[in-house]
Amino acid sequence: MPTSFAVTWDYRCPFARNIHDHLVTALEAGAPWDVQFMAFSLDQPHVAEGEPSVFERPEEFPGLLANEAGIVVRERMPERFLAAHRALFDARHDEGADLRRREVVTEVLEAAGVDASEVLAEVDSGWPRETFRKEHFAAVDGHDVFGVPTFILGERATFVRLMNRADHGNPEGSISTITRILELLEGWPELNELKETRIPR
Repeated sequence: MPTSFAVTWDYRCPFARNIHDHLVTALEAGAPWDVQFMAFSLDQPHVAEGEPSVFERPEEFPGLLANEAGIVVRERMPERFLAAHRALFDARHDEGADLRRREVVTEVLEAAGVDASEVLAEVDSGWPRETFRKEHFAAVDGHDVFGVPTFILGERATFVRLMNRADHGNPEGSISTITRILELLEGWPELNELKETRIPR
């Protein structure tokens, strides 16, 4: 039986980009995992208590758009999800693309082989935002998730910050990287935090 786990994402986070680059590379190479890709809003944790959530005022938080598009592809076009997921991260972090703009998201999706007009029509229908809201608060309420990327494995939720991207020519390296994370989460529950004081240069 494949190992099942979830990992949160928001396309704006460079550390989410690193982890998801490894995940996509490993899965494309046949890694034996059942991964739930879970959208998480980096804006929502900054909303003051008592204020409406970001999901209730999307006009103020255009960063929701790309994540909602990712949800649509995940749910409606799963065979294209890994490609679109990587493309949206690459556009943001390699090209500095503004994923808050519909025309930019359209270009990225079309280049990844996705019918962007269909995706954006689904976004406009409203269900992707509601799905996004439910996923975000399920992670917060069920596991005290505070950011991305967070691995959720059984009852454990662990924020993981990885410094390197995948080497696309060496998918075994990505499989090994994610496997080491999973082994640490499963095999050493006593470890709560391991954090370098400085970023090695």
